[in-house]
Formats: sequence, structure tokens, C-alpha cells
Amino acid sequence: MPDTPTARPQLDRSAVGARLRQLRKSRQMTLKQLSAQSGVPLSTLSKMELAQVSVSYEKLAAVARALNLDIAQLFRASSPSVAAQPATVVVDSLAAVAGYSTGTYDYYPIAGAFPERRMTPAYARIIARERGQFDDFIRHPGQEFAMVISGRVRIEFETGEAVSIGPQETAYFDSQVGHIYLSESEDGGDARVMVVMTDR
Repeated sequence: MPDTPTARPQLDRSAVGARLRQLRKSRQMTLKQLSAQSGVPLSTLSKMELAQVSVSYEKLAAVARALNLDIAQLFRASSPSVAAQPATVVVDSLAAVAGYSTGTYDYYPIAGAFPERRMTPAYARIIARERGQFDDFIRHPGQEFAMVISGRVRIEFETGEAVSIGPQETAYFDSQVGHIYLSESEDGGDARVMVVMTDR
């Protein structure tokens, strides 16, 4: 299957912004309240809702926690609640999963339909190649597991540590420690990674 940037669907920022606004209003929260609870600046939240900015996973995750929902709900409409037994298996095709671009990464959240998930799996295309492409390191509660699918990835930490991993190699780390992913693919291209995150 070709894995070019156009081979996978991308979510429009306006769709994510509209979804965020809908979820915030359904909880009767103001932007100011959401900012206070999430730690994301009010101006950034406003720009997110108006589709004027793409933000990092860290900020999306913080907003999701403040709204008491799974981050996947920011990317897809909620399924109607059903009183029947929850699904035991969710199967996704990566070719059909819509992604969200931050400029440094493209995220493709996986298994967002699974009820009460305890992990957040995602396929990611690593675009960034230099530390200077980030405003800051990314930090979020929990732990993170990454496995390189193609290319080579360097994970740099705010502690000064760094690891470089290639196809079928993995890294597991405390995601509260600031970190960034950089592509080290020899051809100057992007790298592909499967990532699993947990808030615990």
C-alpha cells in the first residue's frame, strides 16, 4: 500500500475545532474554564476552535483530560450510547483512519471506537528533522511505547538523553519527561512509527 502524504485521509482543522467547541459547550464550559482546567492558554483554545492553528498531541491530550473524554472523541463524532454489551474487538484499517497534522507529525488515532480505552494507540508520520522545529518538548501524563515501522527515528529528551531506533526497534519511556521525535531517515524523508500512550 503506498504511504504518501496523500494516501491517507487528513482531518480538516475546522472539523476538529468544531468538534472541540461542540464538546466544550455540551459540558457548559467557557473557554476560560477550559483553559484553567487544561493549562492550555485561552488564546490557543480559541484559535483551535476557529481552526487557526494546529497544536501538539500534548495540548490535545490536556484538553481531552479537562473535558473528561478520550482524545479520539476530538477526531470523530461520538457513537450513540448503547446499553448492550460493549465491543470486545475493534478493527481499523490504517488506510481509512483520518489523521491530524501538527506540522512536525501527522497523527492517526487508532481504535477510537473502543469503549473506555485505557491506551491510546496511534500511527504517526514523523516529519520534523531538527529540534528547532519545535517550540518546546512535548510532555503528557503516563508512559509511551514506540515501534518504528519504516525509516529511522531519534527520540530526544529534555534530560539530554536521546535514542535512535530503526525498523522493528522499540522504545518505552515516561512521557511526563519532555520528548520529541525526529526523522533520521537516510533518504531525507519521513519515518513511520506505531505509538501507544497511556495516562496511567
